[in-house]
Amino acid sequence: MTLDPVHFDGIAQLARRIDPGTDERDRRAFAETVWEEFLDPLLDDGRRVLEPVDEQARRLVDCEAVALRDREFPTEHGLDAGTINPTAFKNGLVIDIAQAAMSATPSDLDLHRSRTTVMTVHSNDETMTVDETWGKFDEGYSRSRAVKIPPLPRFAEGVVHALALYLAESTHARDHAEAVSDLLVLDGPLYPRGLLRWADQHPDLADFLLDDPRPTTVLENYVRLVEAFVDRDVPLVGFVKNPATRVITRTLKDNREIDVSVPWANDSALFTRLLERGEYVDDVDGERWERDTSSLTYTNWFRSRGGVDRPLSAEGDALGVDRRLERQAYEVTFFVVYDPRDDLLYRIEAPYAFTKDPETRERLTMQLLQDVAVAHGPPTIVEKADELARISNAEKASLRETLEAQFDTVQDRTYDDHRWDEQPY
Repeated sequence: MTLDPVHFDGIAQLARRIDPGTDERDRRAFAETVWEEFLDPLLDDGRRVLEPVDEQARRLVDCEAVALRDREFPTEHGLDAGTINPTAFKNGLVIDIAQAAMSATPSDLDLHRSRTTVMTVHSNDETMTVDETWGKFDEGYSRSRAVKIPPLPRFAEGVVHALALYLAESTHARDHAEAVSDLLVLDGPLYPRGLLRWADQHPDLADFLLDDPRPTTVLENYVRLVEAFVDRDVPLVGFVKNPATRVITRTLKDNREIDVSVPWANDSALFTRLLERGEYVDDVDGERWERDTSSLTYTNWFRSRGGVDRPLSAEGDALGVDRRLERQAYEVTFFVVYDPRDDLLYRIEAPYAFTKDPETRERLTMQLLQDVAVAHGPPTIVEKADELARISNAEKASLRETLEAQFDTVQDRTYDDHRWDEQPY
């Protein structure tokens, strides 16, 4: 059933009750103030939580020109992991399954065939056991493992999901690191951001990080992955499609020296204001903003040591994981690129071990800009990895039915499960 016109108008009238506060011109002006005065460096109680790797600057490049330039890296590999999402069963089990895959350009069929599959299992029944040894399937091309999660009833679904996803992704990346000769692009952040965020969410999860070896083992995989690529002098980056960091906005809001309220929900909203180009033009209702869509705009690289990036900073503890290189080598550095064609912002992360070198930094920048310009969005190599790793809705349903038969139980369904069964998405 759709809204009747009178109902639609009634809802729309609610907007008249809202005063959005500072107008858009003032918000753009405040964004410029933040850029000019607070990011070189950004301080939080005297700590440098953000600072430029080199010169702070905003730049632009013509979409067509960068798409046609020679590639900085002749070959490219992508990595992604997909899951069925946490599923609760009536016998008390909560299970998620993740599979990771690596893509290559030019294509490598043997590499594309390989998978790393992880099943994480949670139960409050302490008599439940799991054989956690690695096994092989598909004629040795792929391998799999089941992992038992200790009782954490309030966070069971989040934990089984995060550990399945990150363990599959990091293991697959390490297993196939030698296949990457020029550049690896992870679909997502450089380090397991979801896992690193646990320590700030609740004491139970913080204790889990300290007491259970599994999260530390997962983070160690990423640390060793960085070390392996540094040893071989082959760069790796993380391409974040939906960046939602709040290091800048949260630090500014906590800074009492700033007497203007920070209007942005996250850092992406701020960077979008800083990178969007255009002008105000006359319209029938006054003036409207007209965006320039001819060029990609982007920032310099920044070193990030705040929020979930702090554990891997030089002053962080990396959850106790031993780091073999100098600590600065692991620090997260990033730049953001704004694509005006879709009004979207992306964040590209890389270890400081690579971006401290000006030539490598520039090559990575131009490669990722070219990828975005050509693909009209996330790099094709990332989308290719996503297609390989993705578990379709039909496959998810079949896997859940198989698990029901295996455990002689049924999924613990809710009304929403029933309601959305017939929906196309």
